[in-house]
Amino acid sequence: MHKILAFIMAAALAVPAMADTQVDQVLKQEKRGLFGLRGAKLGNLFSPSKKKTKIAYTRGFIDGLPEAKGGEEWQCLSEALYFEARGESVKGQFAVAEVIMNRVDSPLFPNTVCGVVHQGTGRKYQCQFTYTCDGYKEVVAEHDAFDRVAKVAKLMVNGAPRELTDGATYYHTKAVSPRWSRKFDRTTTIGVHHFYRPPTEISQN
Repeated sequence: MHKILAFIMAAALAVPAMADTQVDQVLKQEKRGLFGLRGAKLGNLFSPSKKKTKIAYTRGFIDGLPEAKGGEEWQCLSEALYFEARGESVKGQFAVAEVIMNRVDSPLFPNTVCGVVHQGTGRKYQCQFTYTCDGYKEVVAEHDAFDRVAKVAKLMVNGAPRELTDGATYYHTKAVSPRWSRKFDRTTTIGVHHFYRPPTEISQN
């Protein structure tokens, strides 16, 4: 495993003429290929051009950040956090954001934030995130809450560390017990949500 990572990083360093964004794209493809081996813990190794931010999972830390703005990916993540986790603690909001970002890195899901968030949208109650297919119009009525989750989304889209859910790609509230959760590994519980990842599958030749 270490040899594979060393080879990939050496290859990236050997192409100084390549733009940072191109290097990031190549590394992102490699990361998706390796995701199943170690989960999202690989994530931080494949973001060489992004400055890491020290995160404090507190309301004070979030409120002290400047207003967040961004592109389409940021908007999709902000909306998902608002409709899925605005009532959670800051730590809980980061945890839900981790699941979405982990899915982006996983070859089992779409490779963009918007693709992950809207997977299955249009088929009532068959989407991945209920708010996108419950038949109700999404209206942001709590603007202070949206401003806070938007800051969380900005940090995550910019490459903040994922250290809360141990590579989780699924979650559900404590109020339900979906059938799939019995087969998955629970990685942690934060606030009202349980977090899971599928059992690691190792192919045998």
